[in-house]
Amino acid sequence: MDSTDLEEEGEGKDAGTAELCRGLPAITIERMSVESANFTHHFLIAMPGMTDPHFARALTFVCEHNEGGALGIVVNKPTDMTLSALFEQIEVPLANAGLGGAPVHFGGPVQLDRGFVLHRPLGNWQSTLAVSDDLGLTTSKDVLEAIGRGEGPSEVFVSLGYAGWSAGQLEQEIFQNAWLTVEADADVLFGMPPERRLPAAMQLLGIDFSRLSDNVGHA
Repeated sequence: MDSTDLEEEGEGKDAGTAELCRGLPAITIERMSVESANFTHHFLIAMPGMTDPHFARALTFVCEHNEGGALGIVVNKPTDMTLSALFEQIEVPLANAGLGGAPVHFGGPVQLDRGFVLHRPLGNWQSTLAVSDDLGLTTSKDVLEAIGRGEGPSEVFVSLGYAGWSAGQLEQEIFQNAWLTVEADADVLFGMPPERRLPAAMQLLGIDFSRLSDNVGHA
């Protein structure tokens, strides 16, 4: 199977009383609040201690989170493939030459042979997960065909692969300080270049990523 197959797929340290860096407050995480939270439409910010190379310094957008698990897309790891190369590979004409130079992103380590399109507005496509009222994740080829004709969503983000968590796994990783979370701002995703997305997400928390310690305290 290769990247032309765009179809629907169902499918981090505890140091006791630790602080962020000097001048920053300690962040505490209550187990019950994590277990009851819904992180759909949130950013996951990988803590500096993240050892998984797929997620080191990664910013992940959570598209779905429920009792069955979670699905997200890494949004700050562009690949060498451009949209023009992808469209050529799937044999879809791309009318907008300016769009062709945009990168295809590494969306996560699961199903790297499949494409995932984050977009707004939501629109009406064959296989779309509605993340919010105006933002969706589509896995069907029709959205790319429309983009190629200049009739697709006005804002798009294309990745290969996704990040997936089984039931309770994301909550456990957050409690273990693998991730910081913050309500996502779609303008960070669609309006900023890849290298600015992680610092911008940190600013939503009022924290400078360069000053962030890999130790966060539990309550």
